[in-house]
Amino acid sequence: MTEEIIIAGFGGQGVLSMGKILAYSGIMQDQEVSWMPSYGPEMRGGTANVTVILSDEKISSPYLKIVDTAIILNQQSMDKFEESVKPGGILIYDPNGITAHPTRTDIKIFQIEGTKLASEMGNKKIFNMIILGGYLKVKPIVKLENVIEGLKKSISERYHNLIPLNLEAITMGMKNIVPYKVKEHMFQN
Repeated sequence: MTEEIIIAGFGGQGVLSMGKILAYSGIMQDQEVSWMPSYGPEMRGGTANVTVILSDEKISSPYLKIVDTAIILNQQSMDKFEESVKPGGILIYDPNGITAHPTRTDIKIFQIEGTKLASEMGNKKIFNMIILGGYLKVKPIVKLENVIEGLKKSISERYHNLIPLNLEAITMGMKNIVPYKVKEHMFQN
């Protein structure tokens, strides 16, 4: 099993940390892992993306042109990465700020309102964990107990008291991801 993922959005949305948590979770499962971040010089507010590869076999290269799954969190990333999903792959996105919804019919598309849910939960910083939960519902490639271990490894020990909130956000994401039907939105805008 090999899962190749790109997570893309604005700096400050937790894109890189979501990838890091996935990577650590894979390590906890004795998988081979690659985590390769990319971001503009402006960081917060600029675009950021990370490729994560989890595999049962050695990983030959961290560089990906096509992916199994794209997690898209802004319009610029949708424009750039929608076409990089392999036919039959998965695209997950938060519709907040998306003006041109995905149009491909050869992939599975899911929508999760992470921005709205994080606001309803009273903490916008858990947005990325809601998105991660949605992804793990669709593709349970790592076990939840390993995600907890991944959280412990990727966040400073002084913030470990926030792990229960992060788990609550992951659960919220798992409950709120929905399939997206391309034809319903193709002629809007």
